[in-house]
Amino acid sequence: MSGGATYCDWIAVDWGTTRLRAWAMRRNQVVAEARSDNGMNSLGKSEFEGVLLDLIEPWLGVGLTPVVACGMVGARQGWTEAPYRAVPCSPLAGSGVDVDTKDTRIAVTVLPGLKQNGPADVMRGEETQMGGFLFENPGFDGVLCLPGTHTKWAEISACEVVSFRSFMTGEMFDLMSNASVLRHSVGAGWDDDAFAEAVSETLSRPESVAAKLFAIRADTLLNDISKATAAARLSGLLIGAELAATRPYWLGREIAVLGAKALSEHYIAALKLQGVTAHYAEADAMTRAGLYSVHQTLSEAAE
Repeated sequence: MSGGATYCDWIAVDWGTTRLRAWAMRRNQVVAEARSDNGMNSLGKSEFEGVLLDLIEPWLGVGLTPVVACGMVGARQGWTEAPYRAVPCSPLAGSGVDVDTKDTRIAVTVLPGLKQNGPADVMRGEETQMGGFLFENPGFDGVLCLPGTHTKWAEISACEVVSFRSFMTGEMFDLMSNASVLRHSVGAGWDDDAFAEAVSETLSRPESVAAKLFAIRADTLLNDISKATAAARLSGLLIGAELAATRPYWLGREIAVLGAKALSEHYIAALKLQGVTAHYAEADAMTRAGLYSVHQTLSEAAE
């Protein structure tokens, strides 16, 4: 493959806390991709440019290649700070922050996250997925759910994020699975019936979740339930509690779930138990769509 502008028009980057992903793009089509474990947490400010160049060097020629980046790369501890924008606002409206680079072959723009002053909340990276979804579904009016370590629920109206809430459900599952007494009970595999039962339990009685969580350990000791059943039950209890808290968001609304397929399917299944149909969109595709929409806007502004 040839390098430079004949190979890609621009480069899309999703730079999170623990990993870096980059895609060489021709318009909105991926022609190459690369990944790294060099997330924001492992880098000093002076290291970002070198790490990025190591990853995308094969895609660069002698001309200038635009790079549009989202995620924790724009945090205060990242490459350059891209200040949060307050909701309500369009998820990707406004300009990003241009980065001063030593290498003259790249022009890097870092996108800002979103903030909500009351109740206090922030996001970085998810706004790009939301923007990508709205870019591809401009008439959408409803709620977006973005499952992950810190799951986001966002109310969308007139192509704007009106409000949002974050839930530490994914992180709680990880901590309980690996650093609590439940680490002795939870393992690989899945049990659909156990998940559905646990979701229903905490949706009807969310105040009982702490007791239900310990019951997983007790059930393992007394009734020898499988590790797959325990894992599904733990996930169901936590997601059920989250759905109980977010009922004002999803009840009677059009819903789309943006995320990794396996985790998103659990959320979609949990919502289906409540008679709610949720549409699915893959997270990476929505991230690229959002970055492409920004690239288009920057290109038009430069003409």
